[in-house]
Amino acid sequence: MPRLLIIDDEKAIRHTLKEILEYESYKVDEAADGPTGLDMLIQDKYDVVLCDVKMPKMDGLEVLERARVLAPHSTFIMVSAHGNVEMAVEATKKGAYDFIQKPPDLNRLLVTVRNALDHVQLATETTKLSSENKTLKKKLAKSSEMIGESAGLQAVRKAIEKVAPTDARVLITGPNGAGKEMVARQLHELSQRSGGPMVEVNCAAIPSELIESELFGHEKGSFTSAVKQRIGKFEQADGGTLFLDEIGDMSLSAQAKVLRALQESKITRVGGEKEISVNVRVLAATNKDLLQEIADRNFREDLYHRLSVILIPVPSLNERRDDVPLLIDKFLKDIAQDYGNKPKKIDDAALTYLQNLDWRGNIRELRNVVERLVIMSDATITEADAKAFAGK
Repeated sequence: MPRLLIIDDEKAIRHTLKEILEYESYKVDEAADGPTGLDMLIQDKYDVVLCDVKMPKMDGLEVLERARVLAPHSTFIMVSAHGNVEMAVEATKKGAYDFIQKPPDLNRLLVTVRNALDHVQLATETTKLSSENKTLKKKLAKSSEMIGESAGLQAVRKAIEKVAPTDARVLITGPNGAGKEMVARQLHELSQRSGGPMVEVNCAAIPSELIESELFGHEKGSFTSAVKQRIGKFEQADGGTLFLDEIGDMSLSAQAKVLRALQESKITRVGGEKEISVNVRVLAATNKDLLQEIADRNFREDLYHRLSVILIPVPSLNERRDDVPLLIDKFLKDIAQDYGNKPKKIDDAALTYLQNLDWRGNIRELRNVVERLVIMSDATITEADAKAFAGK
């Protein structure tokens, strides 16, 4: 059950707010002044705090400032009868989720509390996910390691090293299966945002009528199937990285909203009116020629220029054939580890045969072929095995 704390020196206001909120099945406690409220926040955990601004002993904004250090997991909603734009801005700068006037409108109060609780839930889920993923980080870093020494791959590595520490937007281009997602992961892992989430969106896999809800979220009742509020990918990626894969397949209407989000660092949920600030680094990838898509009026030129501050082209596997033996060796070890077996050997003739094939599916196709060879061959993979099972 969500726990709320009301900090207000007016007893009648506290009791009224408590009665309203308890009717909504929230567990509510009260504090008559700032120091008492701070002590309660230190001793117990509260999801949302409704805090008056003008109070004796300690001003509400000071309570907010101290709570940011002493109880950082509590979300503050500031309440004041003397509010103005300047005060609201100041409260937001100090970390308040929202600011509402006294006496509060009932619907406005309940919507604000529900939104604040959604914010808390999102933060909790993000923290939990981050904790659960700690054990997988080494494995992820290993899986995202780019194997090879070819000139094309060296150029990609050099670009990543230069660009990753910045917040510059990056457009990653290249054919399917070449490793664009791997480049995006390394950009995130080597960035100042590596402690935050990396949220991936495959724009080609989401129907055009749902892409805006997926990216920006939606309010309850905004369309027929919107039975509850949903937080979009931009909000989920706040403080981290948003990776828009296959962005060339995004609808023009969604492109316009993404452009606005990039320009203003704000989004609005579908069916909502409130602007929500987001702090997100956007990486994008595509296998399409976006300049041609612009000429065909399928892609916005202004969005292209927003996304392509840095361009990183990823070479196809056919352009880096010298890396094929190194990749095969890596895949043999990874597959053996997955299956709990010793890595199989592969003879030179089989390596040469595979190296000279046409890898239209790039690294993804090569990995599948190696796994097939591991399953179908004996202790050593031979050229005969390669010819029989490579599927070429």
